[in-house]
Amino acid sequence: MIRNSTTQAVAEIKELLGDRLSTAPAVREQHGKDQTWAPGAPPDAVAFVRSTEEVQRIVSICARHEAPVIAYGTGTSLEGHFTAPFGGISVDLSAMNQVLEVNAEDLDARVQAGVTRKALNVHLRDKGLFFPIDPGADASIGGMAATRASGTNAVRYGTMRENVLNLTAVLANGEVVKTANRAKKSSAGYDLTRLLVGSEGTLGIITEVGVKLYGIPESIAAGVCPFPSIDAACQAVIQTIQLGIPVARIELVDEEHVKAFNAYSKIDLKVAPTLFLEFHGTEAGTAEQSQLFGAIAEEMGGGPFTWETKEEDRQRLWQARHDAFWATKSLMPGKESFATDVCVPISRLAECVNETQADLKASGLYGPIVGHVGDGNFHVVLYCDRADADEVKRIKGLYERLIRRAIAMEGTCTGEHGVGRGKMAFLELEHGTQGVALMRQIKQALDPKNILNPGKIVAL
Repeated sequence: MIRNSTTQAVAEIKELLGDRLSTAPAVREQHGKDQTWAPGAPPDAVAFVRSTEEVQRIVSICARHEAPVIAYGTGTSLEGHFTAPFGGISVDLSAMNQVLEVNAEDLDARVQAGVTRKALNVHLRDKGLFFPIDPGADASIGGMAATRASGTNAVRYGTMRENVLNLTAVLANGEVVKTANRAKKSSAGYDLTRLLVGSEGTLGIITEVGVKLYGIPESIAAGVCPFPSIDAACQAVIQTIQLGIPVARIELVDEEHVKAFNAYSKIDLKVAPTLFLEFHGTEAGTAEQSQLFGAIAEEMGGGPFTWETKEEDRQRLWQARHDAFWATKSLMPGKESFATDVCVPISRLAECVNETQADLKASGLYGPIVGHVGDGNFHVVLYCDRADADEVKRIKGLYERLIRRAIAMEGTCTGEHGVGRGKMAFLELEHGTQGVALMRQIKQALDPKNILNPGKIVAL
């Protein structure tokens, strides 16, 4: 049942937006369910906004009526970030899709929150620049900032944490804050940008993002290399990182993923633990880096390492990697997906992956593993028949053991998916009672009425 306060907020926002406020069941359902097996929860209404000023007015209305307000980008998150367990207003930022400025000489840009990463790179292509953060899905820049997204290029270029210069956000009281200017570094006061990056819409609704840009490399070499075991592949990754070879991407896929790639993407990879790699630089530099890695792989019993520099060949290879979710899903018709991730120090990576594979086998579960292993991050994609109570129980047990295993190895419960609703229960295990208490105090200070994306990260 819609709370009376929310009913009043909906009526006032309707006056503001007219037909751009929807209460249609299909629209509400879309804005309350992500791409995982979590059941989701629809908002009471969806507001399609076009400016920071509109977001400001909507949040002010919701604050007055103490109605929940949840930011929505493209809906690609995986931990229930934008579900509405208490109802309220979903603020859809997808129409805020303008690139506001590009400062090519300073290698930065400012965009509205609804600009997607692919749209930004299309806009930048003629300027010889690109934005490197690539979480796979064509996510919005605002959503990527809110979830502290990462991806395949993180080993060289970092995550959203390192690539956001400043933010414009609407706070819970309806005020607008800009967190910083365009300088590449600052020691002026608290780091408000980093406070909001990764806050998942619980501390403010991000409406504009200032990002770092990079020059498109002169040469890009990409390739694949099979290994006799997960351990051999991980040891090759560790040596590559420790020797300082400037790899841009280094992705691990297990045998199950290779089978799925071959069937779904119509490629012909050897069915073995495999690394996908990419090197950026000059033509001579990428050739040297590729040869150095090939030597490391051979030492670990892997290979041959075959690599390409033609764009169409590279794109075909990486498209297969980006289609990993759909490739495995095509092998599991009728089952729902349950994707999760953890991250550990790379020295513990092989141990964590091997233990997880043993756990999957002992549990009788299908869970292909793929990882951004250059920074110790890997994903397990589990498939479940929700009607099978025993399978659901086994998956939940494996999920919890995976997280506890990663934290015990001085890792984290999530390297890039975020907390949302799905991993709230594990924050205290990772950060301790005092750490979570401090997060709760920050939330209470900035959002005392608990209207911004309530029920996520920390419970009030």
